[in-house]
Amino acid sequence: MRLSRKIIAPAMFLGAAAVAAGGATLVSGLIEDRSEAAVSERLAQDGLSFATAQADGLDVHLTGTAPDEAARFRVLNLAGSVVDPSRLRDDMTVVPSRPVEAPPFEMEILRNDDGVSLIGLVPQASSAMLADTAGLVPGIRVADMLESANYPAPDQWNAAMNFGIEALKILPRAKISISAAEVVVTAIADNVEQQQRLKMQLAQATPPGLKTQVDISAPRPVITPYALQLVKDEQGARFDACSAPDDDQARVLLDAAKAIGVAGDATCAVGLGAPSSDWTRAVEVGIAALGAMPAGRLTLSDADMTLTGQPGMAQNVFDQAAGTLKSALPAGFSLNTILPELPDQVEGPSEFVAVSHPDGTATLTGRVRDALGQEAVTSFARARFGAADVSGEPVIDPEMPAGWTTRIIAGLEALGQLSSGELRVTTEGLRVSGVTGSQSAQAQITDALTRKLGAETAVTVDAAYDEDLDPYAALPLPEECTARIGTVMTKQKINFAPGSAEIDGSARATLDGLAGILTDCANLSFEIQGYTDSQGSDTGNQALSQARAEAVMIALLGRRIDAARLTAMGYGEENPIASNGSEDGREANRRIEFKLTNVAADPNAAPEEQPTLAHTAMLAIARMDAFLLPQGDWIDSVPADMVDDGSGDGEDEGNPEIDAEPSFAPTEATERPERRPDDL
Repeated sequence: MRLSRKIIAPAMFLGAAAVAAGGATLVSGLIEDRSEAAVSERLAQDGLSFATAQADGLDVHLTGTAPDEAARFRVLNLAGSVVDPSRLRDDMTVVPSRPVEAPPFEMEILRNDDGVSLIGLVPQASSAMLADTAGLVPGIRVADMLESANYPAPDQWNAAMNFGIEALKILPRAKISISAAEVVVTAIADNVEQQQRLKMQLAQATPPGLKTQVDISAPRPVITPYALQLVKDEQGARFDACSAPDDDQARVLLDAAKAIGVAGDATCAVGLGAPSSDWTRAVEVGIAALGAMPAGRLTLSDADMTLTGQPGMAQNVFDQAAGTLKSALPAGFSLNTILPELPDQVEGPSEFVAVSHPDGTATLTGRVRDALGQEAVTSFARARFGAADVSGEPVIDPEMPAGWTTRIIAGLEALGQLSSGELRVTTEGLRVSGVTGSQSAQAQITDALTRKLGAETAVTVDAAYDEDLDPYAALPLPEECTARIGTVMTKQKINFAPGSAEIDGSARATLDGLAGILTDCANLSFEIQGYTDSQGSDTGNQALSQARAEAVMIALLGRRIDAARLTAMGYGEENPIASNGSEDGREANRRIEFKLTNVAADPNAAPEEQPTLAHTAMLAIARMDAFLLPQGDWIDSVPADMVDDGSGDGEDEGNPEIDAEPSFAPTEATERPERRPDDL
């Protein structure tokens, strides 16, 4: 009995314990499930899907990756509103925060006649560099609208900004956009020559590795007279001269010319000066009229058009082409039609022929009108080609037409512009052919002959371009010249006696090398810059540097360098390239530098109209012809600007083509700098 009780009591205790444990487990499970479900539901309501609630007994673990600390605290607050915050276990992580990125730095410089404007956002360190922007371009108003941010400057930013400031100094009218990645320059030049010079200066100022984009536009050149000549003969159709207001209208003219047989590589000069907005239309109908004839010539000089037929062609064919052209020609244009008759058969050709040979000699054959014309033609040829290099003498034939001598003189002037060639003057017209080193010689000679002889004279020019004869094509580039000068100056510095402008004898080889480079680079001009160290007074240093720069210039002039290409300027102790605190630094600062200042215009470009020997000769011949020909005959063969009406009003005395001579005398004396005091 007692044994039974001893067994039953422990069994009942164990059973109660098991029931209690099971109940506790059941209750704990219910709490876990309800806590986990309640927290998950609350987080889902606020869209916090990145966080996950997982109950472990009474603890609720929150896991997941929060985008930032604010989202993490929000999850904890929401979960704490559902269960006791002491039961929460924060196992969440947060996305690492990124450093605040610097804003994009960009700067824009606008310069025009009204002033300079600075706009954009720059690093704070750059603000100090731009604080004295007004001093960069003296005398011009500066509007500073820049903002700054205290962040480090990006790579290449300082180089880009320095280049932009240099461009501001160089360009008179420009927009300069600066970023660390690129500098974009848009500017306007006054003319083509200035455009090329500005591009070269910007290229020299561009630092290595900096990406730049430079667009400098220039106005179109003025063409005067606005001329066009189209010839159609047995050799085909060709332009001797062609002008167009813009590229689009040039293409229209070339397409019309190609339709009648002009070669596809023909070109038209584009420029200002068209006498009418209907210029292109007038040329189109003129080309169509020429195409309707078997051969002939179309000439326009400003608003005057001349249509010339082939001698001996059918009259009705010419009349039909001329009539169609006259009815289609726009208002404001005049038309002159000429159908030359076949010349009478005479013994020997009625012509004058001059041949210039590659060795510089010339031969004259053919006919002149009278003894006066014979003397004038022979004298002009000897003056143009050299008295000892002209052979032959034309014969006198009184049957030659009025203005014959004037044609010959004008043709000889044109022949002289070719390296070698032939002039053939006939009763039908004038032909100049040969080779030249100028790409623009064809149009220049045609325009000059048309202007001097009038559109009624048939002018044919065939000037073949030979690059080997082009002096401009053989010249080295400015970059090559400056690099060669730098190499010579690096090998041997130009030294001077202490405290004086006397060049040391060791610089002889350097000066010889510089003279050779300047001779090769005949189209470039340089400023010779003298510098000193910082010892001595500012005035004394400037005077000494000026004297030394002039001494180098004089030494180069003595080596046959054109004085017009060199200037000397002393800058004293400005722009040091080394520290003046050491002897080596001071020695480096005592130096001579060469700065490129100008590139000469292309010698192939059309020269300005100047009085020529041919012009003066034709004027004299025309006036003397007035006494030898019937009244009025000579005037038709002479350009209008050569005619003296005999009124005695003195207008010819003011004609710059007759008696004006440019003066090359210096207007200011060059003062020699005072000698530097010995104690300096």
